[in-house]
Amino acid sequence: MNEDELQAWVDRRLPPERQAAVERYLAGHPAEAARLDAYRAQNAALHALFDGVLDAGMPPPLQAAARHAPPRAAANGPAWRTRAAAMLAIAVGAALAGGAAGWTLRGAPAAYAAHAVPTLPRQAALAHTVYSPEVKHPVEVGADQQQHLVAWLSKRLGKQLRPPQLGPQGYELIGGRLLPGEGGPVAQFMYTDAGGQRLTLYVSSGQQGGRDTAFRFAQEGKVGVFYWIDGSFGYALSAAVGRGELSQIAHAVYEQLQP
Repeated sequence: MNEDELQAWVDRRLPPERQAAVERYLAGHPAEAARLDAYRAQNAALHALFDGVLDAGMPPPLQAAARHAPPRAAANGPAWRTRAAAMLAIAVGAALAGGAAGWTLRGAPAAYAAHAVPTLPRQAALAHTVYSPEVKHPVEVGADQQQHLVAWLSKRLGKQLRPPQLGPQGYELIGGRLLPGEGGPVAQFMYTDAGGQRLTLYVSSGQQGGRDTAFRFAQEGKVGVFYWIDGSFGYALSAAVGRGELSQIAHAVYEQLQP
């Protein structure tokens, strides 16, 4: 079974007979099945986070740029293509340059405002969306090996980590995993409550924000994220719960992470 056909199966682009053939192949190759199921989970998470952008209207600065476009007959030369690229860059820059409160930009739809947001909360929300629904493999190392988990992730991030204890808030640690990040390795700790609601703490190395411990809130679909920067590390707490509840848990996490 070639990779192109396997990827077409992930994207649900195969005709029924080939779909069935790939599924028979995967039934006999559990490692491949797990890999492709992870790809499908990632696709679903990306759709959940970004499909809203497809339904948003064109931002006003881009509409203005389109209205000032030259006649079609003059739009074929290389000079116009260069000007068009510059106009697009300027228009997008204008759309993202307005003063921001949270994730909402002035004069631009909220779906486009997300493009100006720091990547930390978006990466945390995406990681939460991908891994929190997992039943069999939500974490790489379980809480029953917490000492090993903490030592391993601390070594990889170059910082002594202390996963918060959230029993008073109704959540218990179930384990964690190592993830790649833009600035270096990332640790993700996962918690669950008695009802199966999951919460993740995303600890990212290689941040450039200095010491900025003020809480910020972001919303990606159903996932809320409270995040902050401390030195070269970023912290983001994600869950599909109300903002008030998540805020209380975030403060408990922050207090436990202080030296």
